[in-house]
Amino acid sequence: MADLHNCETCPIHNVDNLVKLGINMEGIDYVIALTGNPNTGKSTVFNNLTGLRQHTGNWPGKTVTRAEGAYSYNNTKYKVVDLPGTYSLLSTSTDEEIARDFILFGKPDVTVIVVDATRLERNLNLVLQVLEITDRAVLCLNLIDEAKRHNIEIDDRALSRELGIPVVPAAARQKEGMDDLLKMIHEVASGKYICKPYRMRTISKKVSKAVESITQKILSEYPSLPNARWVAMRLLEGDQSIIDAVKTGELGTIYSVSKTQPQHVA
Repeated sequence: MADLHNCETCPIHNVDNLVKLGINMEGIDYVIALTGNPNTGKSTVFNNLTGLRQHTGNWPGKTVTRAEGAYSYNNTKYKVVDLPGTYSLLSTSTDEEIARDFILFGKPDVTVIVVDATRLERNLNLVLQVLEITDRAVLCLNLIDEAKRHNIEIDDRALSRELGIPVVPAAARQKEGMDDLLKMIHEVASGKYICKPYRMRTISKKVSKAVESITQKILSEYPSLPNARWVAMRLLEGDQSIIDAVKTGELGTIYSVSKTQPQHVA
């Protein structure tokens, strides 16, 4: 069980929101979100982690299937939620909205991003978006066997340094790398490994100043929010689902921060 007297090992997940999302939290210490592009082997990773301890259903109010399972590691109980495969978190589709909202509102203790090692550059768009939302992530560099077969070499240590999160090479179909993945999930969840995720800074000075101002106001009202900068950017872009979440209190009482701000910045 997690040592709740040690702040670094405290779970960060939002139990109330997870229950609203239909997740059974009974007896669970940590919650793991599994995300990635379609056809990255994410479901195989999920099956390797959970074995037969899984079940499926629909997301509340959606026709999209939800798969969740559980496993024990180092006397700790983990819940794993397999999010819909998606290329983005910009909520232009139901799958994207589900994945984005689970990471943002459910606040999983670790988000495992499964990528295709043969198409790493294509997969990085989602990786960088996830790192804007959460401070706790592990990159599962899956299909590494296929990459080697195509003479693709990836320096996983250099990639880890650049992204600021653990990178675990894996070949899920052969169950290779799964022990290392379990270990890194545990180290991030328990606070033994502190992630320092890369955050994009390719915005103008004017927008950057506005984002910083709103971010600070959000943090003053909701100091535990780990993704305040991302929320500020989405508010400035007029993301209706984020605005609605602010209004309803789902993100905390921060509507006063955004209602005087322009919804779009050129």
